[in-house]
Amino acid sequence: MKLSLCINSATGNLSRADAIVLAKKLGYHAVEFWEGGKNFDMNTFKPAIDETGMTVACMGFASGLVDPATRADFLEAAESSLAYAKILGAKGIIGTTGQALEDVPREKQRESIVAGLKEAAKILSGSSIPLLLEPLNVLVDHGGYYLYSSAEAFDIVREVNSPEIKILFDIYHQQISEGNLITNITNNIDLIGHFHVAGNPGRREPYLGEINYSQVFAAIDKAGYTGYAGLEFWPKSNVEDSLKKCIELYI
Repeated sequence: MKLSLCINSATGNLSRADAIVLAKKLGYHAVEFWEGGKNFDMNTFKPAIDETGMTVACMGFASGLVDPATRADFLEAAESSLAYAKILGAKGIIGTTGQALEDVPREKQRESIVAGLKEAAKILSGSSIPLLLEPLNVLVDHGGYYLYSSAEAFDIVREVNSPEIKILFDIYHQQISEGNLITNITNNIDLIGHFHVAGNPGRREPYLGEINYSQVFAAIDKAGYTGYAGLEFWPKSNVEDSLKKCIELYI
């Protein structure tokens, strides 16, 4: 497994370009960011990526799968992000379901998610750049979000049945939502295209809090995963010191 640095959260107030340079300096394998979609500003990222030669582990693009009325916008954003991802060499693009609709049966929303992902899979077909569907916790950070269970997320991906649709397994979110991390990860490792990492509670450095990341990472490696895990946390200590310690502990 290789470490990626989320430059929206883990690098403090640095500009995107300066954060990419810092990641290279500290020895990270890749960077990632939340920006994407049809309004993506390539000039914010590409010069620093070209200068440093950094890999882009993943980038963001859109939400809105629960409602068929927003599907066209979601697919347009997916198509735009795919084009940018190809230019930047990004390994994946992140998508989310959106907030649950209070007046629509949950099963109908799930049907919309599956239908939207099947359409997205056609756009991404043959690209080797998967859409990474992310479950989020609803207890602390994302109240009202539709997809919080990894079991449901994995079932959705199995139903879509496309190599271009994978799960972004955020270890922080799933510790809050359900725990049982190693079993849930290793039993479904073939459906996971990316990980996110942060300590719990507080979404701080992964070496703080209740999650034994050394053990979790060892289990992921043993399961045969060779992709990226993105450090998506907000540093409690000095940014550079914090990121150096993560390198020392986990690379």
